[in-house]
Amino acid sequence: MKPPVPPAAENWVYLPSGTVIDRYVIERPLADGGFSVVYLARELKDQTQVAIKEYLPLRLAYRDQEGQVAPRSEKAEPLFLRGRRLFVEEARTLAEIKHPNIVEVINFFHANATVYMVMTYDYGKDLGWYLKHHPKRLDAPFLHKVAMGLLQGLQAIHRRSLLHLDLKPENVLIRPDVDPLLLDFGAAQRYGGAFASNRPGQVRTPGFSPPEQYRRHLPLGPWSDLYSLAATLRACLDLKPPPPAPERLRRDLLKPAAHQYRDRYPFGLLKAIDQALQLDPALRPQSVAEFQALLTDGVT
Repeated sequence: MKPPVPPAAENWVYLPSGTVIDRYVIERPLADGGFSVVYLARELKDQTQVAIKEYLPLRLAYRDQEGQVAPRSEKAEPLFLRGRRLFVEEARTLAEIKHPNIVEVINFFHANATVYMVMTYDYGKDLGWYLKHHPKRLDAPFLHKVAMGLLQGLQAIHRRSLLHLDLKPENVLIRPDVDPLLLDFGAAQRYGGAFASNRPGQVRTPGFSPPEQYRRHLPLGPWSDLYSLAATLRACLDLKPPPPAPERLRRDLLKPAAHQYRDRYPFGLLKAIDQALQLDPALRPQSVAEFQALLTDGVT
């Protein structure tokens, strides 16, 4: 029987500044979510800044006074261990992919009864920040650069028979010169061949996840990521997420972007968004190349 979680343990979510772990020293937290915490850190050897992502699913685990991460209960332990294994798989997958529009993993290691992923540190704000705080910046040239950069990143992972399956504004870092970086591969799955069967993901973001992430009979493929990309771009037009896919399947009230925004944005951008947001996967662009062709339609 596991002992109950001490109430004070809730206060020790973050590793303290100055903590030395592996060959890094923690500076401060950068972000946190339901499953992890991201820190700004430095390498002890040469003081290079890095970002370190720690597996810490607060619904399932807590940090004790010694800094160890432990399951909250016997019931939570299998889920905690499964998530830790998937976290390591994510790190290994990303470590194999080198592309300027995909977050780069340079190391991963075990410590404190959990796992850590070390990434290059890039300056910028996520696209969700722009939606909330700088919506006027989301003009046609901005969205075109974001779309083209993300498409290049998606093409790199699709060539490796991988799907991201969690593309949304919060997972897109906008660096200087509107250079997008695709983050968080925690929901990634393989597809094609032996991986052809659909496994609806545990990570679903209302408005951004396609119908096939809710319905097992619909196939997962590159078109799934393209739906999420289109939903992300559509959110930049509407300044809010599109309706969730299950809601659209019951009654689709989403009006075509080509009708609503034809006086403000290029036809090709709007056509690509509308086509990739089709509920039927077969009606969407089937590849990055097809999406790019729509995006550049009418551009000379």
